[in-house]
Order: sequence, then C-alpha cells, then structure tokens
Amino acid sequence: MPKEDAHVRHRILLVAVSLIALLLPAALADASSRQFTTVEAPSELLYSGSPNAALDTIKDLGATAIRVQLIWSQVAPDPDATRAPSFNQTDPNAYPAGAWARWDAAIDGARARGLKVYLTITGPAPRWATAAKRDGLTKPDAEAFSKFASAAGRRYGSKVSWWSIWNEPNLGKLLKPIKGLQSATIYRQLYLQAYSGLRSVGVHAPILLGELAPIGNTFRDQGTIHPLQFLRKVLCLDSRWHKSRKCGKVPTQGFAMHPYTPRFGPTFQPQNRDDVTIGVLSRLVKALDRAAKAGALPRRLPVYVSEFGVQSYPDTQFGVRLATQSDFRSIGERMAWANPRVKSFSQYLLRDDPPTPGAHGKFESGLFLYKGDVPKPAYYGFRLPLVVAKGKHGHAALWGFVRPAHGRAGSLEIQVKDRRGGWKKLATQRYGGSGYWKRGATTKPGRQWRVVWTDPSTGTQWAGSATVAR
Repeated sequence: MPKEDAHVRHRILLVAVSLIALLLPAALADASSRQFTTVEAPSELLYSGSPNAALDTIKDLGATAIRVQLIWSQVAPDPDATRAPSFNQTDPNAYPAGAWARWDAAIDGARARGLKVYLTITGPAPRWATAAKRDGLTKPDAEAFSKFASAAGRRYGSKVSWWSIWNEPNLGKLLKPIKGLQSATIYRQLYLQAYSGLRSVGVHAPILLGELAPIGNTFRDQGTIHPLQFLRKVLCLDSRWHKSRKCGKVPTQGFAMHPYTPRFGPTFQPQNRDDVTIGVLSRLVKALDRAAKAGALPRRLPVYVSEFGVQSYPDTQFGVRLATQSDFRSIGERMAWANPRVKSFSQYLLRDDPPTPGAHGKFESGLFLYKGDVPKPAYYGFRLPLVVAKGKHGHAALWGFVRPAHGRAGSLEIQVKDRRGGWKKLATQRYGGSGYWKRGATTKPGRQWRVVWTDPSTGTQWAGSATVAR
C-alpha cells in the first residue's frame, strides 16, 4: 500500500477526472465483460488453522478465485541456516513433513468450492539462498529459486490457473538491494529461472511477470522503485523504451500490477509518469506495448490487477470513511473493467489487519472490521458493485455488477432514497450472463442509490451498499 506523500495533496484539484467520461459508450464497447475476481486473505486462508470459513465467505460473495503467496522460506528446510541443507530441491516430497500443509488446505479447499487459484511464488528466501547478507532478501540465488519453483509446479501444477513470480519486487523491503536499480536485474534472473523451472515440470498455465507496487519513493533501502522505471530495467530498456543492451525477450503470458491509490480516490493521477495507480492503468498498457515494440515482451500482453484495496478507517492517516471505501472500491473496479486489456480485479483483504499504532504495512482495506468482525459497507458493495456517475442537468450514468451471477442472466431492483422517506423502487434492471449492466437515470441532490438482488439458487435477498452520485 503506497504511503501518501504530502506534496501531492494539491494534485486532487488538477485531476478531478469526471466519472461520466469513464462511462461513455466507446469505453463500454471495449470493456472486459469477462474480468475475473480474486480475493486475497492470507491471515484466514494460511494462518488461521483452517481456511474453510473464509473460503465459504469468498465463495458466497461471488469471487472467481483466491490469490495465495507461496513463501519460499516457510517451505524450505532449515531456513535460518547459512549453509544449504542437502536435499533434492526440485522434489516436493523432499521438503519437511507438513511444510506444504497450509497451502494444500487453501488450494484444495478453494478447488472443492469451484474457486480457481492464482499462486505467486515469492520470498523471503531461506537464509542459505542469499549468500550476500544471509538475510533472505538480498540477491536471492536464482538457480535455487528455480528448483523451488519446480517443486511447487510438481505439487500444484494441475491445481493452479495462474502463476506469478515474486511479490512486489520493486519494494525494497521485499527484494534488495535497490541502489542503482540492482533489484530489477536480480528480479529478471529470478523470473527467468522460475519460469524455466515451472515449464520444465509440465506447468502449462499462464505465468505472469510483475506484481509491482504502484508508487515510487526515495526512502533508502526500504524504498520503492517507480514501477515503470523498474520494468524498463528488468527488460534492459532505456528511458525511451529502446534496448540498452543485448537481452532476449522475456517469456510471459501477462503482467500483474498492484495499482493502489491514495485516499484521494481512484481518479487520482500520480505526478510521476513512471507510477501506476488504478486511475492511470493506460500508462501500464502503453508501456507494455512500447516494450513489445522494442522486442522485450510479447505483443498485447493482458494486465492482471492482482492486488487492490481501499484503505479505510480506523486508519485515520491514510484511510477513508467506510462508506467512501465502498464507493472508491466500486469505482476502481469500474475503471479496470473499462480497460479491455485488464483480465482480473482483486480484493485485498477479506478482514482488516489487527491495528498496531505506528506500524507501517498494516492494512485496513478489508471487507470486515478486525474489531468485532463486523461487515463494512464494502462487504455489501463487493457482492453488488454500483457506480452512479453524475452528469449534467440531473442526469446520471449507472454501472453495476452482480458478482455471484456466474453465467446466469437475471434481474435486480434499483432503489433510491431521498432526503425525506425511505428506500423505494426506481426500476427493475436486467443483466446478462456476464453479470454486468448499465443504464441512464436522473438524480437530485441528496439522493442515495442501491441495488437489491435475490439469489435464484437460494432465495436469499441481498442489498448492496448505499452510494451517491459522484
């Protein structure tokens, strides 16, 4: 999650992008009507003792898949040793008893519920695989990582629908050293070796490059390299996206991005052109196409928004109000959907992290509050996203999604509530098998909007979160 820099506060006045422009028919014609959704919930899926309750919730919400990070040091034997133990690193059965158990439970449990699996193989490395500083993060051994990828591919190859390599490698606290963009060169080798390791054991699913954090900064050691700057270095391209030295084309079937946005909201545009938030995904698409033109990547790579969330209260420094979180999350999803190159969207997290005063890296981007396990408005908005874009003369453009539809056409009820009175029906709206729908409407000051949908399988009626025209 990017830290909010004070110098960008004035930018909100310069980037008030009208949401009505995002809903023009030309954009809708090219939109990604089959965009799938992942939910990432590491605490519940991997570290709670059983992933079953969380998987049931994710399934009930209508998500398509889970994203899970397979952490090398948590599976490898003797991770704190400075000398590598003797074992067959490509054989999953040669790893310690129970080493894979938490991932087995999450992956098998997801598949049993019809959820697909998106698996990121990542660090930290065991200390014995980082010769430079023995810290698990500095210059990990790419050959050893390839062997670990082979072991993972042998264990989960037929169970995983998408693979990706290393989580946020442009972040200094996850891959070192960042000085002189060294971590980008290291990541290139980690990626290429892991790709080879997976393919060598018969993995045929897409393998994705990237998993990059969105906004760079100048912090030493723990800092973040601007994602497009990092990408150029990975691909051996100069600042004009031309080959700077002899490097082969990187094999990949997609690019994964974490386009978090500051609390200004999803329409925010970072000043640095090498940063990528949800409001400027077109920057990434353009960059990928320029890299492909230079011969560094395959052409027309799809983009996977593999990690995204909106920070909310109780984080008073970077978070927004709970109702605003739901609105911003839906608007961000609408933006991703409108880009035809985007193939997936993400919800990170299911439940907020436990609050720790002053701790960097804690997330309050969940659908449930940590305290009391209370559903936020975003919980209801995730199942039934709704965006109401304000136009001129009282007109508005509505966009929505019935996430649990999964190929079944149906109908929902659009409701409004004005300053006086309660909720009342405005219209019945049909949607197709994709679950997406759109329509025009009129609005007035103070009007709230929501949708109500009855699940045809269970008869359960759900109301989305209330929103306003923005």
